[in-house]
Amino acid sequence: MAWVIDNAHTRIEFVAKHMMITNVRGGFKNYSGTVQIDETNPQNSKVEVSIDVASLQTGDEKRDGHLKSADFFDVEKYPTMTFKSKRVELPAPNSTEHFKLIGDLTIKDVTKEVVLDVTNEGRQKTPWGTTAAGFTASTSVNRKDWGLTWNVALEAGGWLVGDTIKINIETELVQQPEAVTEAAAEKVN
Repeated sequence: MAWVIDNAHTRIEFVAKHMMITNVRGGFKNYSGTVQIDETNPQNSKVEVSIDVASLQTGDEKRDGHLKSADFFDVEKYPTMTFKSKRVELPAPNSTEHFKLIGDLTIKDVTKEVVLDVTNEGRQKTPWGTTAAGFTASTSVNRKDWGLTWNVALEAGGWLVGDTIKINIETELVQQPEAVTEAAAEKVN
């Protein structure tokens, strides 16, 4: 069953330590993605997401500009980051309330495996005749694994930017009609 990300009801955010004493939050405004949910064998479900890195926002234009520069994401050279799932690990057969989504996260042409802890928030029929599904997911990564190494040593010890980045995702998916799914499959074949 094919689903797409509903951008109006989805947030992809990150949290990083600043000067070892506070958290700075940011997120991405533009992204797209598809999910193939295998109802019979949920562990065979697939997720693909593409994020426009230039849409990064932290609430401070100067910081946003620095994060988009070659010191960090280098959006001129690497405009997108992607996530492509490799497998789904269920705690028990067909138990899909909580599960792990394992996949490859690519930032600046560096690909590393990440594990997302996912909660299935449920499904609802919308007032517009479609079906929506909600999921939340989180993980922590070391930014240096993707070559995001810029930093400044603090006079009292420690670093300006923490290495551990927490990623939080709240997403609403919209089920695609079978006719649309079949037409897309025919284009591929």
